[in-house]
Amino acid sequence: MHDAVWVNAHVATMRPDSPYGAIEDGVIAVSGGRISFVGPRSAWKQSARTEHDARGAWITPGLVDCHTHLVYAGNRAHEFELRLKGASYEDIAAAGGGIVSTVRSTRSASQEELLKISRKRLSRWLEEGASVIEIKSGYGLDRDTELKMLRVARALGDAIAVKTTFLGAHAVPEEYKGRADDYIAFVCEEVLPQAAKEKLVDAVDVFCERIAFNPAQTQRVLEKARALGLRVKLHADQLSDLGGAALAARHAALSADHLEYSSEQGIEAMARAGTVAVLLPGAFYFLRESRMPPIEALRRHGVPIALATDHNPGSSPLSSPLLAMNLACTLFRLTPEEALAGFTRNAARALGIEPTHGTLAPGKTADFALWEVDSPAELAYAIGANPCVARP
Repeated sequence: MHDAVWVNAHVATMRPDSPYGAIEDGVIAVSGGRISFVGPRSAWKQSARTEHDARGAWITPGLVDCHTHLVYAGNRAHEFELRLKGASYEDIAAAGGGIVSTVRSTRSASQEELLKISRKRLSRWLEEGASVIEIKSGYGLDRDTELKMLRVARALGDAIAVKTTFLGAHAVPEEYKGRADDYIAFVCEEVLPQAAKEKLVDAVDVFCERIAFNPAQTQRVLEKARALGLRVKLHADQLSDLGGAALAARHAALSADHLEYSSEQGIEAMARAGTVAVLLPGAFYFLRESRMPPIEALRRHGVPIALATDHNPGSSPLSSPLLAMNLACTLFRLTPEEALAGFTRNAARALGIEPTHGTLAPGKTADFALWEVDSPAELAYAIGANPCVARP
């Protein structure tokens, strides 16, 4: 006897062996918080304590947003105006804006204030069928605020599954200006070990870029993370090719994110290492970038492509996974199926949770969403629409 079953549904399992892994006129059953049956209605010969009529809805895995900076205070609308007047991302950062601007606001907010602000933001993801969200630190750049951000992220786990990423190496804080090596030593010797000790960290990320940290500094953080038994990710090759993709692969990173300037050699290294490419169309759109990620090279070498909102106050104030799918299709020419895979099975792989999330199969966590659409392609098609009708 199953706990519950959904009938009169179409099921996009997102298995890679057929388009969308689709089962028309399908059934999905749940027991003990796990999927206990998924298949065509004709194969359903069992019973459940509760039967739900899906009314012809499509059922997909719950969406997984594998790259966000959800926890922060303040906003940077003024910088948006500056960019429209001709200032570049780097110009704003050099003038004391950018990441360090948000750092000042986040440091001054209490943990309770941050939790309230972040919980309100999170509601958009819940409305759009998300079941897992990754949340990075990185707007503290000191010991206490980084830990505060991670605690807030963990607290949000009462509403959605949260994976936390330590991004203390996001920018050089004002008090360490001109002393990036000293700041990296502080991150590695004081902040990251304490975050790991308090079990606040699932993975570690670094912004490897000319306006942030060079490859040698990045490597030091990645090595420390691995020594602490933590998986790693990397902001790689967003503004220039510093070899970030290859560096991520060398450290068996779960993912390398952005990748606009990644070389063919870097992509080949990612393929060998099993590192997922996380593309962030919100930042590409908002910063009005012109250098496309190497989509064809990623496809050619079989690198899994995940998508994420990259929600943050400076370069991607995007809080809609569905709009991110549309942007990926219109700007990067991904197919709707690739876009949905990017927010399900490949995003789960980018967080190391593919055994439990990302596809609909017996034994996996019963996180799924019901959509009032005629086909899964509509999820990436309709700009500004939200056809999500239920999240069990």
